[in-house]
Amino acid sequence: MRNIKKMTNRAGKRIYYKVAAIITAAALFCVQGQTGGTAGTRHVSRSTDGDAFSGAADRAPYTQASEIEAQESVLVPAMSDGTEEKAGQEDLQLYAQAAVLMDADSGRVLYGKNPEKKLPMASTTKIMTCILALEYGSPEDIAEVSSYAASMPKVKLYIKQGEKYYLRDLLYSLMLESHNDSAVAVAEAVGGSVEKFAAMMNQKARDIGCFDTYFITPNGLDAKVNDTGKVHSTTAADLAKIMAYCVTDSPEKERFLEITRTQGYDFTDVDGKRSFHCNNHNAFLGMMQEALSGKTGFTNNAGYCYVGAVESEGRIFTVALLACGWPGNRSYKWSDMKKLAAYGMERYQYRDIYEEQTFSDIPVRNGIAGERGTPFEEAAVSVTLQAGEKSLPYLLCETDQVEVKSRVESMLDAPVAAGEEVGAVFYYLNGELVKRYAVCADTAVEERSFLWILEYILKLAFFL
Repeated sequence: MRNIKKMTNRAGKRIYYKVAAIITAAALFCVQGQTGGTAGTRHVSRSTDGDAFSGAADRAPYTQASEIEAQESVLVPAMSDGTEEKAGQEDLQLYAQAAVLMDADSGRVLYGKNPEKKLPMASTTKIMTCILALEYGSPEDIAEVSSYAASMPKVKLYIKQGEKYYLRDLLYSLMLESHNDSAVAVAEAVGGSVEKFAAMMNQKARDIGCFDTYFITPNGLDAKVNDTGKVHSTTAADLAKIMAYCVTDSPEKERFLEITRTQGYDFTDVDGKRSFHCNNHNAFLGMMQEALSGKTGFTNNAGYCYVGAVESEGRIFTVALLACGWPGNRSYKWSDMKKLAAYGMERYQYRDIYEEQTFSDIPVRNGIAGERGTPFEEAAVSVTLQAGEKSLPYLLCETDQVEVKSRVESMLDAPVAAGEEVGAVFYYLNGELVKRYAVCADTAVEERSFLWILEYILKLAFFL
């Protein structure tokens, strides 16, 4: 009996020593695994929707070559006739001091002459007045004419203080005849005052991405803030972008187009005592069948100005012209407008520049290789490009070059979260970043910790 008891004690001690040795080895293994392989620094960030690029900050996590797999490809559109274009853009001999042809869809400037030069814009201002009134007002809103609105100089509807008009009717007066008094009546009805409405105009400009534009008046009359020295002004690039917003992005784009394309409009004041008729003075609507919308402008300081949009084969171009001649040169703006519209329609076509991307699984240091993983298995995670629709149409000409670059981590440290961003794919057009897609982990990978290894060993020792 004593011998049996001694044998049992010896067997128990042997099991105890074996388990202790295994646990000690496991601890050493785990510590070695967690401290080994210290080359490089892990750079990851949580996934976003992958649609928008936010600048250098988005690229920063993927700049160390020791940890990154990099792939590049270049798409070079072939020249149709084998000839070479001269460096830089073609000189179109425009009259305007500043001009821009823009792809309304992307906001890309396709042709520019002094595109960032700040200049007064006269009554082209009224496209912003109109779109704000459509977005923040109601067609049935009633505007009561103030003495200030009635005092506006020509061109005017000659509305009188105390009269009441429906907002929808004043918008036709504003856009077809360019009436300055109607602009002020609209601004006061929607914003409460001209000053508050100007603040709304400037905020909308910033929302659209126009940071070189400053509105003071709703009608475009030349104005200056004495305290700051700021003047009512914009750039050709900003003005083209505002028009692009009005005809493509605004929730009220259809009503904007309906108003600006109307040839004639009749209305009365609310009481029905006075009748009015407005004719559309945008002559460009009859010059090209592709003409979509537009607004003229003139002051002594601004000269003749124009902002317009054309549509052809699914493409929408916007054009902005500032300081395009003075009295005696009224037709200059139509010449420039037709030149730029033709330039865009002849040279630019849509091309799908999207490239399918596949990536190898990424090893995960100190990761658990699945639900049934062991301490001796290497973990890895599959990754996917977060592209949504696998299409990226872009308006290109024959000389445009598209470059696609991918930056993906070559090694990750556990834990890895499902959906965690581990890289990105970048699309460059003529060296400028135009699109960024995130590359994200498909599944989570847990960390191979000491407690996990201990639990694994105990299961082997006592339950298997």
